[in-house]
Amino acid sequence: MNSIVRLLKQIVILLAVALLCASCSKVPSLSDNPWQVISLPTEANLQDIGFTQDSNHGWLVGSDSTLLETTNGGNTWQVRNLELGDQKYRFTSVSFVGQEGWITGEPSILLHTTDAGKSWSRIPLSAKLPGAPRTILALSPQSAEMTTTLGAIYRTADSGKTWQAMVQGAVGVVRNISRSEDGKYVAVSAKGNFYSTWEPGQETWVPHNRNSSRRVQNMGFSEDGRLWMLARGGQLQFSDPQDWEVWEESTHPELSTSWGLLDLAYRTPEEVWLAGGSGQLLRSVDGGKTWQKDREVENVPSNLYRIVFLTPEQGFIIGQQGVLLKYEGTAPTA
Repeated sequence: MNSIVRLLKQIVILLAVALLCASCSKVPSLSDNPWQVISLPTEANLQDIGFTQDSNHGWLVGSDSTLLETTNGGNTWQVRNLELGDQKYRFTSVSFVGQEGWITGEPSILLHTTDAGKSWSRIPLSAKLPGAPRTILALSPQSAEMTTTLGAIYRTADSGKTWQAMVQGAVGVVRNISRSEDGKYVAVSAKGNFYSTWEPGQETWVPHNRNSSRRVQNMGFSEDGRLWMLARGGQLQFSDPQDWEVWEESTHPELSTSWGLLDLAYRTPEEVWLAGGSGQLLRSVDGGKTWQKDREVENVPSNLYRIVFLTPEQGFIIGQQGVLLKYEGTAPTA
């Protein structure tokens, strides 16, 4: 009996020490906050942002058929309404090359412009399309690459009149899907229990089991060709550059946290930003080895779930209910 009591006391002491260590774990604070909160004329959940060849002229898309336009680099935004009938759409992606742009959404919708958004036309989509359009990337004049909510990949070279399937079949319902600059894709399953990769030339997606018990939240590509993975509980992990099946040790940029990590983006090859729930934002200037926390942004009452750097000087963070942050700093790169 005494041995059991001693064992229980030891367990209690160990737990107390663990909690104390966790509470003492503090990420250093940023000395500067390069992000400005932008006031928007909407409380819709925004999804994506894109700019024309004019870096001052951009578009924001989101739920409830939300379409916003800026002509001053994102400092102010105006609502733009399209004649789409009574149906409300969740616009999910926007992309431009020059004056030509594309918007995807759910239920299935694809919009196209050739005059920087002065006018938009609706591109007919096949009823046999597996899933609804999820992402769109303008590649060159008349050419774009589109993915769907089931992981199908299509490319057009004639402004959407015809589409070529890049992969045979679909991968299934995806939580998110990301593309590298050289055309590779990684898709996380809806439940976060596995992920799939695809490279140009492959006929099908290649499935991969997650490498821990934590469900995968989001994935993407690093500047040096590695995969990055965000898992539940604030876990970050990078793969080997040569082998996506080999993963480095997982890290927790902020160990004593109860919020999740939702997105990661590179401003430069060495400067990385992490966003998460409850206005959490962290920066690394050594490729993800060490982190600093932007504590001023903690006051923003929103989950920050999308980071977009169009150039090292032009970046935005998208949050819930009409929250938008604009990058205005010259943060160090090393």
